[in-house]
Amino acid sequence: MIVERARGWRRLVARLGLAGALVAALAGCASDKPKPAVLEPVAPQIAGRQIWNFKLPGIGFPLAMTVREGRVYAAGDDGSVVALDIGTGAVVWRAQAGAPLAAGVGSDGRHAAVVTRNNELVVFDEGRLAWKSRLAGRVLTAPLVAGERVFVLGVDRSVQAFDALDGRSLWALQRPGDPLTLGQAGVILPFGDTLVVGQGPRLASVEPLRGSVRWEVAVASPRGTNEVERLADLIGPAVRVESSVCVRAFQSSVGCVDAARGVLRWSRNVGGTQAVGADDELLVAADASDRLSAWRQGTGQLVWTSEKFLFRQLSGIVLAGRAAVFGDLDGQLHFVDRQDGRPLLRLPTDGSAIVSTPVLSGATLLVASRSGGVFAFRPE
Repeated sequence: MIVERARGWRRLVARLGLAGALVAALAGCASDKPKPAVLEPVAPQIAGRQIWNFKLPGIGFPLAMTVREGRVYAAGDDGSVVALDIGTGAVVWRAQAGAPLAAGVGSDGRHAAVVTRNNELVVFDEGRLAWKSRLAGRVLTAPLVAGERVFVLGVDRSVQAFDALDGRSLWALQRPGDPLTLGQAGVILPFGDTLVVGQGPRLASVEPLRGSVRWEVAVASPRGTNEVERLADLIGPAVRVESSVCVRAFQSSVGCVDAARGVLRWSRNVGGTQAVGADDELLVAADASDRLSAWRQGTGQLVWTSEKFLFRQLSGIVLAGRAAVFGDLDGQLHFVDRQDGRPLLRLPTDGSAIVSTPVLSGATLLVASRSGGVFAFRPE
């Protein structure tokens, strides 16, 4: 079951979904939601412009756009999957999964993978349907395609591995069932010769050939008097910064793990529902009220906070040059100074909410909107 709003926990606003057994008390209206902050005028401190856009059907799932070898892979609600030239937005190939989508897109530059709402993994080879496989459970995280394998992370945080060429099932890692799991994209990414996945509030290293667990590190220590308050699943996408993987634990904390040694570098208690942005200097994240904060990536020392975007339903964040970049509920793309949070630039899209964490590829910044717009910007 998916619950889109929770009244008793006002910080869990309309952007979150919950999966699993849930008491009826969580349902109800959200008419008492705080009003979004009014945006102040911005005198541009940096230059930037839109270089192309592409229209897909609406995007009502947690789209992960993947960039490989000069292409960006994106998908729409109706099962449309496209590979676009990142420089021009021209269609390289277009395909159809045959059913509405729940998750996508993962790609290694050749194979592209999505998951339908009826729990079917669909894989394309350069735009041609390669194979399909029925999954046992629900998926909201884009598959990871790497090393001629397709890895799938379920809502229950189980992991399955398939041969990318023929769809043969290779292994499955099943966690003990949790009474409640997060209906939001989780964490799965490659790190050297290992697979790093989110398993509840823990980051785990999984051997990609056999599916055995090498280490686990808790990013958060769940607290609370009920299952919802103790929910602390890791939210994707995580960010790899050299040997660190930085991530948010839902409504609990942000932190960074040394993935080479399997130890926690640091963690800070801060609520929030969206992915962090990080590089070798800073980690930037919004809390459940959309208050922005920045910490030293290496130590967790707080650098600044900003309340200019409260309750604007911010997207995940990416760090690009001197700016931290994120979208909001009105489709505005915000660039703030990474050193102090001051607004530097604001660029519009199509007026609907930004639903993807912005993706940076070279000098090109990519975002997608709920109404199906894919936009490429060039900060200057």
